[in-house]
Amino acid sequence: MADSGIKKRLKNIVASMPENPGCYQYFDEEDNIIYVGKAKNLKRRVSSYFLKTVNSRKTQILVSKIRDIQYVVVPTEEDALLLENNLIKKYKPRYNILLKDDKTYPSVCVTHEYFPRVFKTRNTHLMIDGKKLDADYFGPFSHTGTLNNMLELINKLYPLRRCRFNITQEGIDNQKYKTCLEYHIKNCKAPCVGLQSHDDYMKDVDAVKEILRGNTRDVCAKLMERMKRLAEEMRFEEAEAVKIKYQTALAFCEKTEVISHYSYDIDVFSIEDDEKSAFINFLHVTKGCINQAFTFEYAKRTDETLEDLLALGIVEMRERYHSQSKEIVLPCPINIELNGITITIPQRGEKRTLLDISRANVRQYKFDKARQAERLNPEQRNTNLLKELQRLLQLEKLPYHIECFDNSNISGSDAVAGCVVFKGAKPSKGDYRKYNIRTITGPDDYASMAEVVYRRYGRILAEHTDDIDAYIPDLIIADGGKGQMAVIKKIIEELHLHIPIAGLAKDNRHRTSELLVYDKSGEEIITVGVDIKAPIFQLLTRIQDEVHRYAISFHRDKRSKHQVASELDNIKGIGTQTIQLLLKHFKSVKRIKEADIDSIAEIIGKAKAQIITEYLHL
Repeated sequence: MADSGIKKRLKNIVASMPENPGCYQYFDEEDNIIYVGKAKNLKRRVSSYFLKTVNSRKTQILVSKIRDIQYVVVPTEEDALLLENNLIKKYKPRYNILLKDDKTYPSVCVTHEYFPRVFKTRNTHLMIDGKKLDADYFGPFSHTGTLNNMLELINKLYPLRRCRFNITQEGIDNQKYKTCLEYHIKNCKAPCVGLQSHDDYMKDVDAVKEILRGNTRDVCAKLMERMKRLAEEMRFEEAEAVKIKYQTALAFCEKTEVISHYSYDIDVFSIEDDEKSAFINFLHVTKGCINQAFTFEYAKRTDETLEDLLALGIVEMRERYHSQSKEIVLPCPINIELNGITITIPQRGEKRTLLDISRANVRQYKFDKARQAERLNPEQRNTNLLKELQRLLQLEKLPYHIECFDNSNISGSDAVAGCVVFKGAKPSKGDYRKYNIRTITGPDDYASMAEVVYRRYGRILAEHTDDIDAYIPDLIIADGGKGQMAVIKKIIEELHLHIPIAGLAKDNRHRTSELLVYDKSGEEIITVGVDIKAPIFQLLTRIQDEVHRYAISFHRDKRSKHQVASELDNIKGIGTQTIQLLLKHFKSVKRIKEADIDSIAEIIGKAKAQIITEYLHL
């Protein structure tokens, strides 16, 4: 793309996309759809178009034309396939023409004849003798294999006639028909010769319709009830036959890939909001398939309710997209009446599924907008995190400046501590401080913590009496839970400072699991609920990991220096620079001991070599 700004914006959109099934659309500079595609994983699929390794000339040309990307999230990959098919037929995108034919996904036809037939078809406008066939159509089905399995199940459970004769009761009474091969191989119960009554046949047709609607479990429940009733009546052979049907249906119980079974048009709306905007999603469903899906953002002006904003969006979108649907599916009631329009607020069933799809898309849109804003303005993301922390801990001011302490020692030896500083939710490494524990002997973490906190803030008080507020933190985080919180609180009060204190508690696996804070009285420590997957918990974990790393690194360096160079440090007349030269050359004290005086003299001179050799070989 010539415009790097457009390229950056598109990559920002892609980076915010979900890893869900769905359908994506590319728009050109004139806002025309130039390509429609489906994906099992939207983010992974769309990002593949923008890789530097793409060699296809056609893909490179397509990408160069893209100016905007929109997408629709759906429950399954099969639903994405259906939606892609619908959108391609509706908009005929330029770059899809060579890839897609105009085929239609198959449906199932159930005729309205005296003895209805059930068969697969790709034409939902069948004609017989110049007249449109009176029938119900179920589908479309995106996966032919699944549809064939369903028809096989139907034939096993309820074998209906397959012939095309116009069977009437009068013809049956006059013995106009005779049994065929389908009857003899048990694919039909021969209603044409009266071997199956019309009432019994129609019950089977009703059950078949339930299966085609995806209500296979309802059919299973009815078969189970019938099986129990036959067993109670001691009709065991019939009960066994019904049991076989029940087991067959139960094994198949898997919802078909139809988005909806309604043959009429439906509009579906859902709404979400934040502090400044409301987001409204609109799905237009035609003959069971989504063929339009849009989400719009409305800037809030005054104190409009969500119901008022939703009503405004419904009127505007229906007018803009010329919708003539007579039914609208909503998540809540609205305060306007629409003439001739049925408003449904579903609690379950297929319409609830459609509403859930709409809700998923509007929530994803809202999430994407926030993610894109964060990428364009990372500082805002950090500010939002700090605002969330302020809310959780009920702090009077934003915790812009946070400090966290940690101790490190092995059985009390080489005891040290570290203090890390975060400003604006980012490490401020120039403000980190290391502390050698001076007054404590042995492994006493609480006493060590008290010493370090006193030294840290006592020095600030001594050096910055005029502008103390610029140097003390807005929040102190204790890594060791309630015990360390109490120690820090005691020192802070002794210094007459007022700094909020929080703590991070660990579970029995030594993993951080809780955020602790003092209650309003300042005496009791309470637990604050935080989702471990939430960004605010990740920030706290990052602070904790950083103070661990810092304290342990300092302790390791001190211990290493103590262990490696202790013997040489005790030699009078030998300074640090001389020791470093020897260690750099010989690598260890052991090798220095094994070296002769001449080898050592080559590095530091004869006089110093004589002193070191005499000391090491006493």
